Amino acid sequence: MAHEHLHFQENISADYTHGRQIRVSIALLGTLAGGMLLISSGIARLSFVYGRGSDHAEFLAMVGALLLGAPIVLHAARSLIKRETHMDELVALAILAAFATGSYGTAGIVAFFMLLSELIETRTALGARASIESLIKLTPTKANLIAEDSSEKEVKVSALKLGDCVRVRPGDNIPVDGEVTSGLSSVNEATITGESLPVDKVPGMQVFAGTSNLTGVLDITVTKAGKNTTLGKVQSLIMQAEQSKIPIMRIIDRYVKWYAPTILMIAGIVLFFTRNINYAITILVISCPCALILATPTAMVAAISAAARLGVLIKNVADLEVAGRITAMVFDKTGTLTTGRLYVTKLTPAENVEAAELLTAAASAEQMSKHPAARALQEVAKQANLSLPGADDFREVPGKGVTARVDSASVYVGRDTFLKEKNVDMNNVSGPGLDEEQGFSTLYIARDLRCIGWIGLQDKTRPEAQHAVSKLLEMGVKRVTMLTGDRDEVANRVAAELGCTDFKAQCLPQDKLSIVEQIKSAGHTVVVVGDGINDAPALAAGDLGIAMGAAGSDVAINSASIALMSDDLERLPFLIQLSRKTRKVINQNLGFGILFIIAGISSFRILTPEIAAVLHFAGSLIVVFNSARLVRYGEELDHGQ
Repeated sequence: MAHEHLHFQENISADYTHGRQIRVSIALLGTLAGGMLLISSGIARLSFVYGRGSDHAEFLAMVGALLLGAPIVLHAARSLIKRETHMDELVALAILAAFATGSYGTAGIVAFFMLLSELIETRTALGARASIESLIKLTPTKANLIAEDSSEKEVKVSALKLGDCVRVRPGDNIPVDGEVTSGLSSVNEATITGESLPVDKVPGMQVFAGTSNLTGVLDITVTKAGKNTTLGKVQSLIMQAEQSKIPIMRIIDRYVKWYAPTILMIAGIVLFFTRNINYAITILVISCPCALILATPTAMVAAISAAARLGVLIKNVADLEVAGRITAMVFDKTGTLTTGRLYVTKLTPAENVEAAELLTAAASAEQMSKHPAARALQEVAKQANLSLPGADDFREVPGKGVTARVDSASVYVGRDTFLKEKNVDMNNVSGPGLDEEQGFSTLYIARDLRCIGWIGLQDKTRPEAQHAVSKLLEMGVKRVTMLTGDRDEVANRVAAELGCTDFKAQCLPQDKLSIVEQIKSAGHTVVVVGDGINDAPALAAGDLGIAMGAAGSDVAINSASIALMSDDLERLPFLIQLSRKTRKVINQNLGFGILFIIAGISSFRILTPEIAAVLHFAGSLIVVFNSARLVRYGEELDHGQ
């Protein structure tokens, strides 16, 4: 396989943003230089009341107006040539009108404040984007490659390939996604999951590029490369989200082409009846709807930044809007409401069958499965020092069980219904009692169509799950449904413990899909929350799909509309609150922008073009700063604060 580059030089977005920041800084210097010329012109006017001094003042004002007005006029001209409609045309026309009438000071002041407003807005947006792109810089450019003779060699990260082993010392950032092969350490994964509490890493565990190694030395085998790393996917999807639009933004885009002709008509009517060019210029300046245009995108960029800080990956801003309108939430139980880690709590072999024999048969058959029950069986077999024979002809039926050939015998592991389907004789085994059924899930094991016993497994609910469900109900979510492939008794216990409104047990993947469709047909806006693996069809069926614990899982990141990089269920109420808060901020911005334009046009007789430019500048800043409040939203969940 060809080398997969582990850096993002091919992704030019970070370089592009840096270049834009430099150009904006240069443009800001040019704007300030033009402003100084205008100030010098004003000083000259005061110093030379008569004579040639006034000519100097006019000359300085003209040069300043040219320097400041040229970028706006040229941009407007290019837009017209491309047949694109922007609001700069209104300001460009106002500057040209002022220049044509010899009001160089007016033209310069209008251009100065319009440019300053646009530059600050652009710089603010680029700053928010750069803060996201700075994630890339967390990935080192050099790595310590461990050679076959165990020697270390410093190489470029771009030269690494899958299967290489690198060594990361305390205090260094991890350069790759990989698996720990040796060493013990604590790693700060806040850049990926939003959780600032360090995570202990032992051999066999995953680590992610851009996270910080804190205490010990780790040897890591490269498992993901280039843009396929978790950090790379997070960065690219956030950039994709910034380019997306919510419905209200599309509506504004649709009607914006009618706005400029309408304002030009109003300015023309005013000029016709008043014969005062300054009134028309004032209307053109004050009606440039920068505050209106900035209302939605600035709020969305701030919201995406706030979500990314807490490990909530939003792929499309329209999904953020949907989150605020949900009325029903559907949870998968295992791995979402519960920890997903099952523990063997009881071994009940049939008569004349040893417990070790029962466990060996079950663990051997489940060796190739990734189900939590399979992992639990492997762990307890390892603790019991059992030697597991190999398994052939492995088959897994989702939601039911597995079959495999172990030591020339056909072994079945799964629900009692699954074994009965296979014509297994169950009469020699008594099932768990009612009290026991409430406590754990049950796996039945058969060998050559004869049941040899059952194993009880228990899963624990997440510590924050009950509070999160309670909070969702308080926020107006009318229905919280839990779906599980487990038995009714276990599902009833977990649902009652968490406060779910209803549950459905013994669900196969196709059953989950039909239940989601039923809830949608009842008029609910449905959000489906799962681990993104066996829940992919249900996630896609909901109005919104949210994958839990998506860090390191390509399937989870790709299958859901929104990916929670950590397993913290408290992120769900935060997401809904963020959506509603963002909508509120957008409405505030839009309301302010509309009232600002109406009030400005109505006051054209008492405003001058210069004052209109200053007010426009102030109005744009109000919108930007109002949206910026969202950047720090939810910081009470950021444990690092």
